[in-house]
Amino acid sequence: MSIKLLCEIAKVSRSGYYKWLQQADEPEKDYDDYLLIKEIFEQGKGKYGFRAIQMKLKSDKNVVMNHKKIVRIKNKYHLFTKIRKINPYRQIMKKTQEHRTCANLLNRNFKQTVPYKVFCTDITYLPYYHRLAYLSIIKDIATGEIVAWNLTNNLTMPIVFDTIKSMVNNKDLPINSFKDVMIHSDQGFHYTHPEYIREIKSLDMVQSMSRKGNCIDNAPIESFFGHLKDDIDYRNCKTFEELKQMIAGYMDYYNHGRYQWDLKKMTPVCYRNHLLVACK
Repeated sequence: MSIKLLCEIAKVSRSGYYKWLQQADEPEKDYDDYLLIKEIFEQGKGKYGFRAIQMKLKSDKNVVMNHKKIVRIKNKYHLFTKIRKINPYRQIMKKTQEHRTCANLLNRNFKQTVPYKVFCTDITYLPYYHRLAYLSIIKDIATGEIVAWNLTNNLTMPIVFDTIKSMVNNKDLPINSFKDVMIHSDQGFHYTHPEYIREIKSLDMVQSMSRKGNCIDNAPIESFFGHLKDDIDYRNCKTFEELKQMIAGYMDYYNHGRYQWDLKKMTPVCYRNHLLVACK
């Protein structure tokens, strides 16, 4: 049977057949590179993409290989990367909008002149003696006064609930209600949590949030955290209780003893009393 007839039956061109025949007689030109790629791919348990393989070839084998060649060889030898599955619980949370964000009602309007009308809140971490503590605070933007704070060893939801409770139970605050007081935060997990949102609503407070990825939207509290970390030697604390005593001392100093140029050279509490008299 002629080659021409066989090509017609197989529905291929004669030139294509001869090209295939020529390649079949040649040694596999990609095979050595395939073995290198396969070794790296299997080290990564099938999870390495072409970027990871390219970097590992360079670092482990001192082999520089073009990323397009890696992709071609992976496809040729069916080395398909395992794609991480989407967390179904995260998807459910998004679809049900369990965690909700709020509008940026504050909109960087940091020039407040009436005490106890606009608060800001956030959490920072404090490393000490090979451990981490987390500090949650609420600050009055008009006066700079720290109206509530809470220090814990973990980031579970009670850190923000206990901070709110500390604010409500603060007998030094000359107000009877938090109705219509704005409380501004970032879009962190704690502040978008439905239980936190309900807690804020139960106090008739107004919730505001920074835009995503804009720490400047909450600049007053970022400024406080910067001063605190510069002013105290928290890293040398050996125990949580020692750190807590240090933080308590600093909060008292900050509110009652730290004079600030922007507060007409007064402490936050003195400036608060000054503004309250002026507001009458």
